[in-house]
Amino acid sequence: MNTKKIMDCERNRFQKIINFRLPHKFMAIGIVIAALSIISMFVRAFVMEGDTEWLKELSKKGLLVGMLLMSISKDKQEDEMTVTLRSQSYAIAFVIGVFYALVMPYVELGVSNVVNSGSEAYKDLGDFQVLLFMLMIQLMFYHNLKRYR
Repeated sequence: MNTKKIMDCERNRFQKIINFRLPHKFMAIGIVIAALSIISMFVRAFVMEGDTEWLKELSKKGLLVGMLLMSISKDKQEDEMTVTLRSQSYAIAFVIGVFYALVMPYVELGVSNVVNSGSEAYKDLGDFQVLLFMLMIQLMFYHNLKRYR
């Protein structure tokens, strides 16, 4: 095998990963999973008592999975423009997400020190908070870019 064939094979594999989209019906499945996760979070917070940490973790993971399904599902009419808008929204979400992950702990520290008279320590953001924020930003920007194209 020569190097040109190897490079073409690798390029084709990479393009398959880049162009991966779930069918449009997964948008509805993602919305249902995200809605059920949010409802279970409210139920856990206001109705259930006792040790429900498992439900909290399940709801958080379910919300991320639901939003991910919404993010990678195709539109009814997928074309080059929607693919470009989707990639732009991922880039915007990544940049804003990194900025959020760098700045937000210091904002939270400053606010908590003002409210609690200076006795708070620095704490880092969790993975759930950063991933949720980035998925929300991506979905919001994608739908706004699609609306104003």
